Amino acid sequence: MPANEKNESPNSISAARGVTDLKEAREWLYSRGIEDIECIVPDLSGVARGKMMPTEKFFSSAAMSMPSSIFAQTISGDYPEDDDWFQHTPTDGDLSFLPDLKTLTIVPWETDPTAQIIHDAYTKDGQPYETSPRNVLKKVISLYEKEGWKPIVAPEVEFYLVKPNKDPDYPLEPPIGRSGRPEVGRQSYSISALNEFDELIDDIYDLSEAQGLEIDTLIHEEGAAQMEINLRHGDPLELADQVFLFKRTIREAALRHDMYATFMAKPMSSQPGSAMHIHQSIIDAETGQNIFSNEDGSASSRFLHFIGGHQTYMPALMPIMSPYVNSYRRFSRESTSPCNLFWGYDNRTVALRVPTSKPAARRIENRVPGSDANPYLVIAACLAAGYLGMKKQTLPDQPRDQDCTSMQTGMPRTLLDAVAQFEKNRDLIELFGEKFVSTYRAVKLEEYETFMAVISAWEREYLLLNV
Repeated sequence: MPANEKNESPNSISAARGVTDLKEAREWLYSRGIEDIECIVPDLSGVARGKMMPTEKFFSSAAMSMPSSIFAQTISGDYPEDDDWFQHTPTDGDLSFLPDLKTLTIVPWETDPTAQIIHDAYTKDGQPYETSPRNVLKKVISLYEKEGWKPIVAPEVEFYLVKPNKDPDYPLEPPIGRSGRPEVGRQSYSISALNEFDELIDDIYDLSEAQGLEIDTLIHEEGAAQMEINLRHGDPLELADQVFLFKRTIREAALRHDMYATFMAKPMSSQPGSAMHIHQSIIDAETGQNIFSNEDGSASSRFLHFIGGHQTYMPALMPIMSPYVNSYRRFSRESTSPCNLFWGYDNRTVALRVPTSKPAARRIENRVPGSDANPYLVIAACLAAGYLGMKKQTLPDQPRDQDCTSMQTGMPRTLLDAVAQFEKNRDLIELFGEKFVSTYRAVKLEEYETFMAVISAWEREYLLLNV
């Protein structure tokens, strides 16, 4: 049971994050005077669903119940009318949700003492519910475990700070920094640009530390008031949890300073898009050696197969890596977002970059996913592509050492094209399960229909009096 899994920390009761069992959980909560607990579940969009309950209520019931439809809800709060989804869940019955005690931590922005804990979804007969994003990632990790492999990931998440925007008809604008002026130029890696938001950044660090979340670095990215947080490498599930919690934390910190933090892939037409780069390596669980490197330090065949798997399956995985209509606005000509399937050594203009490193740290950076992606699903998608490549011994093409910015090839450019490839790929259906693929497909198509019901400013500008 997830609630009884062992935690490696020897001082879990005093730790900022995670305990080992319910007895420790009770001591952890009471020692902090916690009155309420947010029992949260990441849905398909990465939105936190769940229930708030008093601490005593948390210990009095074995599991939390919610309808299975929370894993078929669109980002706009609708449900798909697609028959493929309803045939799997005709009655919308309840699921059981059990807490993963390793994720227990406080909610530092609440005024009353409050904790939060992530739950996993199970069917009535105790089986992991296969449409739950956290379970999807666990399923992929288990495939690696059966091979004696342990995947290691490190996400890099970009986001924008913007002025509060209460009317969606108006474009977003950069916020005012401490100088009293908004950014207008691009300030990659600028310390002075970061200093414009010193108090906000301090809050991000303080709120993160209170939850036991580990930031490796925080930098100013290319866009106006665009930031990037890099997380330390580690276990895929733990890192997905951290990205999920980081998004909540950064939004809350921004609101304290009368700003919005947005993880939209392309929030402003004149600025670069926001990505969620995923660094990946695989180690042998028994020896601890990186299987991407041979004993002499050269690249292994599995390293090439891992890349080949990404090149083969990434087009069909784009609905996960770029899950919304807005996501595809990142991939424009001459942008810094890769719109190709190429790979190369230390080449930031290709989809799959191999950073310069020692053989023990050889890894692949997937630069395609947007920051709007669900962290559980996008990490699962990356690892699934690499796993299939290694199992099928898929070879990549030759590495590229030139500027590939303008080379648009091999990738779907719209959500509809991406979904069409996703729903027909038999290898992915077999790996993820038919229920997940059909439900995810239905949700994405329903979201597209919602988008198509909105008339854009472009249409009013160029079509109103000209056609």
